[in-house]
Amino acid sequence: MFSKTVAGVARPALRRMALALPVVAVAVTVLAVAGCSSVAPADLTVVTEAHRGGYLGNATPRSDSNWETERSEEAPHTVTFQDYGRSREVDTRRDAISTFSLDTDRTSFQLALNWARNGYDVDPVSVRAEEWINAFDYGYEMPSHPDRFQISTDVMSHPIDDGRHLARIAFQAPEATRSAPLNVTLVLDASGSMNEGNRVEIARAAAESIVESLGNSDRVSVVHFTTDVLREYTVDSARPRSRSVRRSIGNLAPHDSTNVQAGLDLGVRLANQMRRDNPEALNYVVLMSDGVANVDATNPFAILESAYDADARNPLRLITLGVGIANYNDVLLEQLAQHGNGWYRYLSTVDDGRSFATHGRWQELASPFADQTRAQVRWDPDYVESWRLIGYENRVTSDESFTQPLKKFAEIPSGTATTAFYDLVLTQAGKRELGSVDLGSVELRWVTPTDGSSNSQHASIRGNPSRGVDDALEFGAIVALASDTYSGSDDYEVSQSRVRDELETLGNKLRSIRGEFSRTQAYEDFEYVLSHITGSVPYETTSGSGYSR
Repeated sequence: MFSKTVAGVARPALRRMALALPVVAVAVTVLAVAGCSSVAPADLTVVTEAHRGGYLGNATPRSDSNWETERSEEAPHTVTFQDYGRSREVDTRRDAISTFSLDTDRTSFQLALNWARNGYDVDPVSVRAEEWINAFDYGYEMPSHPDRFQISTDVMSHPIDDGRHLARIAFQAPEATRSAPLNVTLVLDASGSMNEGNRVEIARAAAESIVESLGNSDRVSVVHFTTDVLREYTVDSARPRSRSVRRSIGNLAPHDSTNVQAGLDLGVRLANQMRRDNPEALNYVVLMSDGVANVDATNPFAILESAYDADARNPLRLITLGVGIANYNDVLLEQLAQHGNGWYRYLSTVDDGRSFATHGRWQELASPFADQTRAQVRWDPDYVESWRLIGYENRVTSDESFTQPLKKFAEIPSGTATTAFYDLVLTQAGKRELGSVDLGSVELRWVTPTDGSSNSQHASIRGNPSRGVDDALEFGAIVALASDTYSGSDDYEVSQSRVRDELETLGNKLRSIRGEFSRTQAYEDFEYVLSHITGSVPYETTSGSGYSR
């Protein structure tokens, strides 16, 4: 459906982990996938998205006091993540350029919070540091021009290493009022695995929430898929509140195996027809599923190749909404969205589903400000000795591709922000003149969705740590370093004691934040997760083995 060119895309080995995890989280790719027959574990209540402070886009995992329940006693199901490794430090004299796609996903942190609340260890491989960083609202200044980003840069002393510095680069998109109608195709997973927990109820609630947010000029198609498409529930280009749409969504139920390819193939055909009938509309394909594809193509690139979208001028945008934790394929959902010109979200409760499109959230997310959005940072070797981008391992791209508007580069919805942190070693000149010289520069490129025009914007990277660090900057730095440190904690070359010491130090730094930010729900949730992952890292013993020499 989306990027036809899949050769040359790095595909690191998948890591499958059997974890005793709760089963009711829902990842939103508006395909509701119910597949894979299996015994349903006991329902678990998990954290949700709500409208509470400190989270980006008001999507706030909730920590209600009544959410905890006992975990299932059944054998754990397989959870699939992809190990992207951890970026290395780069000598600026050898390579001064860093190029990456922006990212507004935040599912990795939502998953971690969900697992922590239910008493499970967070798998380090599941941690994508950029998604932890971008889960939070740092209160950036909005752009002064409606067709430009607000690019802000800061430099601060490293919180736990006196010899280093951190640079923060933030890209804030303007609020845009959507004038075009929407064509929305819901692709709903009706496989047997959707019987676990209340995945079907969550997907149904999210689908109903989206439909209720649409207007009379918008159009909706619906696809149910299991081993194949369930034709009796297919809806082709109807008004949002039509009886056929309500009936189809209301009849979502688990059946047999999971053929994501069949569901997306039909969904793309219906979406393409709606696009021809209503060429002025924006076009979204929403997949709701647990991602456990097991019939026909199961590789995200093969699925996208099958559902190829040839119209780059007004593209079909694939949103994936994930549901479930145990028996859950994070890789499939994340990669489909990344290479499908869309974004990936996660829903954990029925309330999450009901609130997904309320308070204008869907209207904001369905109002793209920029397509194919990527950044290129150039460091000055006179002032920066070495640099390392924290996170974005699966978003880093070749410097040569920066001039190419590729579909794998991010769609940026209206009003959203992307934040990147760099870990820097400054030269003596850089330390001496910090605050009075540019350490480097950043260029941002994107395509305007409405007319396909290309855009470029530049900013210098400069900061003065002597002016002090505000709470939001310090909080973001702690999030970046904690997620980055923990993501590498299962590397055999990394000392577990050092990882734990660094996480404990960052926890103490976090608790020293006393301003307004420390009273947000986001702060409380991150503090809980940080304490949880810190406690899961074992101390290394230094006592003898007990054996004779």
